[in-house]
Order: sequence, then structure tokens, then C-alpha cells
Amino acid sequence: MAWTWRYETEYGKNLEDGALPSELFSSRGDAESWLGETWRDLVEGGASRVTLLEDEHPVYTMSLDDPA
Repeated sequence: MAWTWRYETEYGKNLEDGALPSELFSSRGDAESWLGETWRDLVEGGASRVTLLEDEHPVYTMSLDDPA
């Protein structure tokens, strides 16, 4: 199984920006830990939300908006 993140606008449009990282993870936990460390960089790169994909199948979507 391969785990990846899909970056999206606040309205769910996929971002195909080559500047955003295209990481591939061997476990869900690794993918989620990575996101916890880099989400601010993704926001700066234009992402408003992300969808976790398991072998290209959506698992869940979450907002990257800072609640503060």
C-alpha cells in the first residue's frame, strides 16, 4: 500500500502545483506525521485542505486552516 496527500483549494479543486511536495509513504502513520510537521508550508504553497489517499483511494479530507 502507498499513502499520499492530495492538495486542494478551499473549494476542493485539486492543486497541480509542482512546487508542492509529492511524497509517498509506506504507512498511514508516516503520512499523518509528515503532514503534522509540514502543514504550514503547504498552506504557504496555496493548499487550503488535503485528502489522504491510500493507493489513490480517498480516505479522508481535512482543512489546513489555522483555528487560531
